[in-house]
Amino acid sequence: MPEKRKLNRLKVVLAERGKTAVWLAEQMGKDIATVSRWNRNVQQPSLESLFEMAELLGVEVCELLEKYPPQGGAKIPPGKS
Repeated sequence: MPEKRKLNRLKVVLAERGKTAVWLAEQMGKDIATVSRWNRNVQQPSLESLFEMAELLGVEVCELLEKYPPQGGAKIPPGKS
């Protein structure tokens, strides 16, 4: 079974900020199970949730997202994006 691509960096950013998924769930009024799924990249948050997380964590939204393509990944040819 192929490995699922990680789309968000929530787990990393939470660790960098010294925060937990429980803290984030409480701040957002979300169930811990929902935030846990985001944290494990099982499910992705909505855009609205991404903006709310960024504000709570004091980061730009782009810091919560993995870069695409990942380092060493396939390049998108010019004019094809």
